[in-house]
Order: sequence, then structure tokens, then C-alpha cells
Amino acid sequence: MQTMTFFERFERDILAGRKTITLRDHSESYFKADETVVAANLETGISYGQLYITDVAWVNFDDLNEHHARQENMSLADLKKLIREIYPEIEQLYQITFKLL
Repeated sequence: MQTMTFFERFERDILAGRKTITLRDHSESYFKADETVVAANLETGISYGQLYITDVAWVNFDDLNEHHARQENMSLADLKKLIREIYPEIEQLYQITFKLL
């Protein structure tokens, strides 16, 4: 089973069902819908659950909206700031929608 890593600060939101998407760059576009993956912390590698991927889609940075922000459990301004910190020049993101098993 593949592992999907997240910053440790997102673990609580994922386990509580408040974070239901992740936005990634092309290097992680291999995740597919109807796939189950292990959720783990990026910093420590410690796994904390399994996620079922319900959908994958491309989304443009400029098209991110309040709905995406709610799915990430943050404000739109914070979401865009975080994406720019991680992916400074990216214009197209890989949106992975998931639910905790």
C-alpha cells in the first residue's frame, strides 16, 4: 500500500475529518481514485491511519476558492499562502479528495 505524507500539523484535522483534500504538484499525480493509502507524517514518517481516495482532479491555482479552503480546513488566504510557500511557481495543482477509513 502506498503512503501519502502530510505535514504533522495536519494530522488532527485529517483524523477529525476536517481536512478532506490535499493539493500536490505533478510529482504526486500517481495517486488514483478508488485507492487506499496510508496517511503518515512527513517529518517523522509515523503513520496514523488509512485514507480512501474518492476523486482526483487538476485545479488551477487561480481557481482555488472558499470551497477548497474549507476542504483544507483553513482560510483561502492561508491556503494560497501555504501553496506558494511549498510550490512558489506552480499554476496547476493535483487535487486529491479523500476520506479517513
